[in-house]
Amino acid sequence: MSKQNKSDAYPFASGGWGSMKAVAKILLQEKTPLTDSRVLMHQNKPDGFMCVSCSWAKPADPHVFEFCESGAKATAWDITAKRVTSDFFQVHKVSELLKWHDHDLEEAGRLTEPLRYDAQTDRYVPVSWQEAFDAIGAELRALDPASVVFYSSGRASLETSYMLQLFARMYGNNNLPDSSNMCHESTAVGLKEAIGVGVGTITLEDFEKTDLMFFFGQNVGTNSPRMLHQLQDARKRGVPIITFNPLREPGLLDFANPQSPVQMLTPAETQISTQYHQVKTGGDTAALLGICKLVIEADDRAVTSGTPRVIDVDFIRDHTSGFDAFAQFVREASWDDIERVSGLPRDALEAAAQEYMNANAVIAHYGMGLTQHRMGVQNVRMLCNLLMLRGNVGKPGAGPSPVRGHSNVQGQRTVGITEKPELAPLDQLAKQFSFEPPREKGMNIVEAFEALLDGKVKAMFNLGGNLVRSIPDRVRTEPAWATLELTVNVATKLNRSHLVHGKRSYVLPCLSRIEIDRQESGEQAVSMEDSTACFHGSHGVVEPAAPTIRSEPFIVAGIAKATLGERSTVDWDAWRDDYSRVRVEMGKTWPEMFDNFDARMWTPGGVKRPVPARERKWKTKSGKAEFMVPDSIGEDPDMPEREPGSLRLMTLRSDSQFNTTIYNDDDRLRGVKGSRMVILMNPADMEERGLSEGDRIGLETIADDGVERRVDGFAVMPFNVPQGCIGGYFPECNPLLPLWHCAKESKVPGAKSIPVRVAASVR
Repeated sequence: MSKQNKSDAYPFASGGWGSMKAVAKILLQEKTPLTDSRVLMHQNKPDGFMCVSCSWAKPADPHVFEFCESGAKATAWDITAKRVTSDFFQVHKVSELLKWHDHDLEEAGRLTEPLRYDAQTDRYVPVSWQEAFDAIGAELRALDPASVVFYSSGRASLETSYMLQLFARMYGNNNLPDSSNMCHESTAVGLKEAIGVGVGTITLEDFEKTDLMFFFGQNVGTNSPRMLHQLQDARKRGVPIITFNPLREPGLLDFANPQSPVQMLTPAETQISTQYHQVKTGGDTAALLGICKLVIEADDRAVTSGTPRVIDVDFIRDHTSGFDAFAQFVREASWDDIERVSGLPRDALEAAAQEYMNANAVIAHYGMGLTQHRMGVQNVRMLCNLLMLRGNVGKPGAGPSPVRGHSNVQGQRTVGITEKPELAPLDQLAKQFSFEPPREKGMNIVEAFEALLDGKVKAMFNLGGNLVRSIPDRVRTEPAWATLELTVNVATKLNRSHLVHGKRSYVLPCLSRIEIDRQESGEQAVSMEDSTACFHGSHGVVEPAAPTIRSEPFIVAGIAKATLGERSTVDWDAWRDDYSRVRVEMGKTWPEMFDNFDARMWTPGGVKRPVPARERKWKTKSGKAEFMVPDSIGEDPDMPEREPGSLRLMTLRSDSQFNTTIYNDDDRLRGVKGSRMVILMNPADMEERGLSEGDRIGLETIADDGVERRVDGFAVMPFNVPQGCIGGYFPECNPLLPLWHCAKESKVPGAKSIPVRVAASVR
């Protein structure tokens, strides 16, 4: 790839020496001894542990170093030598810690003993495990179950998630939001409606059979770098990769493999994207529509001329419904509208469409750039429309590929973590455990915080995560969080959600997945589901950070037993002592997935979850894959008219970040150093506003709900981003995102497209 086609901010290949230096730096930062750093050799191996960061697939034949820069950072973060004991809170009051930076809170080290908040001293103080369980159980029994929310982050295992959903339903509600609500719920809804299953259809084997790949709104270099190995192999076979993304991200441009001596010791590198189209933020539906229009117009010409058809006529006839209405909409679509909304010229879309029409098997990868929009579900459906035009679902080397974030976020849904009763096997659970599960719909994340603002939520149980930081509308939601009667936080490290505490608050330190989990029956293993719907076993390989730490299953079992008492038919102690008992029950609930799972979970490459759409079996309302006519090609048809000079803000994650965990303030791949209070802006937009690099600005949300949303102190940085669009970091920009500004059908926060105006900074 020529120099001028690289990122201006980082004119090097992703991976390479830059990645190796970053890994060495964090190992030193976390004071990780050489003996402990060898744990990386067990990461994502069949006999080791699943990475605690992203959920990319674990190959049957792994590389010697089957970890990436992001995964190494997450591992070093967990096995740090730094500790937060009860003495830490003797030195630091909670009110003081509230002023600390998010990075500094987690950087303090691993939590080592259970804690409860003492209001008289404004400190967290030690409490025994049984005292904590009994007190939490008493609190929960005193509350209306409808007022309690059970949240889980994507790091919880399948076993823990199964236990939590059963506990919540025996307690009396379906209030089981999770981190999917924040990112890929648009996928779960959109794919379910289109092809009958809420997960992608590809596996690693499909990379070897595809002859074209699309990327939409997914930054592989930061969010799932191990995937670059499969992309590199595909490019060596000559497979084109076409990328649609507002920012030119180095990981999608070119890659130097740190495991290749040739690429490390010579200028050799692999070009990843063969076409790179900088679509406007919120312009994805329009771009997809343009490609569909070109395909259908080419097919119309083929019909007229009597030449071979361009669309897959047999697939559309036998396996789909709704094509005629969709095709008519596409034919009538205006090129002026497509170009204006997408920000792309027609010839760019023609280049992409030509490659698509030349290909026989096409994979479409995508991330939160498609899902975190008001029209996020529509974006996913439009991607399916494009694939279905040429039969690219349910055949080798083809299909939709949602690239998930957290390591088991997809798997949690598989084992019942959902607020939607229709998606949980309630009848089977009732039969299996002799109780009547609640049938009322529970609350997702947005609904839970809406209810919190209305005073209807009284308690939050948080299995990991940092909800106070990750949720939108922080100026409103953070004060409401502090009014809760009870907050329970299961975590490895301190974060802001522990400090903005309820009236009664507990912090319960849990084992990391990397640590050896010893219970009464011996060392335990857990399991996860990756982005390609494959299940894997995982067991820890390092000693726990402290002997007083307990596992997530231990903690869930202890609280469930203390809360439910005689009401429960589950032997929670037995499940706590031997996780294979949990897997036996999972097999009874879902025999098609988990029968004899204890023996199969160590299968190299994983156990493939049944995905009917892979076999062209469609579990949809019509019994076929369904084309959808879009409601609008614009991003926010129901938002107020954008005022002159307004901009569209997309929130971003840096290469030194995983979700709300900040490893440091640099973003090497975008050329940002020493601060996250940065706004990436097109130079023409800067000039129009009289701004120079480094100038301080404030941003205000454009909305008509009467709430002032503003963040000050951003430094402007010129960047290659479409005019009218700007980028800023998550979670620093979260106060600008209204809680109600979410995807229509899925309620995923619309963090990738927030209308804002520039204001003079007061900081």
